[in-house]
Amino acid sequence: MKIEVVYGNIVQQPDADALVNSANANLRLGSGVAGAIHTAAGPELEEFCKPFAPLELGQAIITPGFNLPNPWVIHVRAASYINHDEPEQVLQEALNAMMTTAKANGIRSLAMPAIGTGVFKFPPSLAASIINQVLRCHADGSSCVQWVRICVASPQMQALFTDTLTPGNPQTKPVSREKKN
Repeated sequence: MKIEVVYGNIVQQPDADALVNSANANLRLGSGVAGAIHTAAGPELEEFCKPFAPLELGQAIITPGFNLPNPWVIHVRAASYINHDEPEQVLQEALNAMMTTAKANGIRSLAMPAIGTGVFKFPPSLAASIINQVLRCHADGSSCVQWVRICVASPQMQALFTDTLTPGNPQTKPVSREKKN
């Protein structure tokens, strides 16, 4: 599985089969990634999500992408680093659920955010390490996912994630992309 880190807008990744939403419990339009994905997908996404709320910590669901260029959105729920017990374990569970959902639905490419590092206040280096660990566990060929693109919001985050992901993975590379609004 190829892993790349880009500085760019997650909703502008048209070549990904699925976008990953760092969702809130209600699966509604929120701030950050959830707001960007819901806004780009249109109101149908929020309406479609209603029967699946609340999304439990560490869980994932898949929905259509509606107005997105991506056919699917995988919604995962991480824990607040400050307000929840065992947030590292919950993030790991959410990422494993993301990969299991992708495999179950034949998803070959994912664009994901630096889950947990926004409103959930995860230290970026810790989130990068957990993401690295989970993706490596699923890179053994048993998953149909061929590539994962981690979309980050700053060049500093891109450097941090690239440094964390690069050791031992010659396929991981930084990609320079200007953030598009």
